[in-house]
Amino acid sequence: MLKSLLKPIFALCIVWPVMRLWMGLRIHQHHNLPKQGPAIIVANHNSHMDVFALMSLYSPLQQRHIHPAAAADYFLSNKWMAWFALNVLNIIPVTRQNSGQGNPLQGCEEALRKNKILILFPEGSRGEPGKMQPLKSGLWYLSAAMPDVPIIPVWLQGTEQIMAKGNRIPLPLFIDVNIGRPMYYHPDKEQFKAKLLNNLLALRPQYTKRDSND
Repeated sequence: MLKSLLKPIFALCIVWPVMRLWMGLRIHQHHNLPKQGPAIIVANHNSHMDVFALMSLYSPLQQRHIHPAAAADYFLSNKWMAWFALNVLNIIPVTRQNSGQGNPLQGCEEALRKNKILILFPEGSRGEPGKMQPLKSGLWYLSAAMPDVPIIPVWLQGTEQIMAKGNRIPLPLFIDVNIGRPMYYHPDKEQFKAKLLNNLLALRPQYTKRDSND
């Protein structure tokens, strides 16, 4: 019982106050956000703050349905980080260097079959601030296994300044979250990746404060 309350409490006491109030999170096209799973939210990745920005799109009570897919070699590298990642963030560990033994995305598939919402960064790791890295193929394989699950592209702007790769202290700057329309599986892997990249890049334009939370 206590374990199931850890993430809602963390979201209520830390994530929401920091992201919604201190950082001034501004959400655009909120109506495109899935209210329930199964669904996959994908976003560009420049900062450790990215996952918290995406988590804050949902209320504390909804957090038990939200699972970030995260690199096992990083988040499970020591017992304290592993405990926090597994019990508070509710990550699904993904092995980036697949040894050929088993399906590295099995945990993601199981979560989607339980109607969960995944947070996934298709670049695979944090890149240079403001620039997209080549997309990995993992999302295509996951979508091939779950072709009816919608994939919602999201562009995060501002997290690369607040806490870019190498920074340890977040700066109190605005974050814009622009949510696109859902896309679905395509049997051609390269066409799928190209469409996803184009959909993400199409969400980059600046928006005025008047447009936020519409």
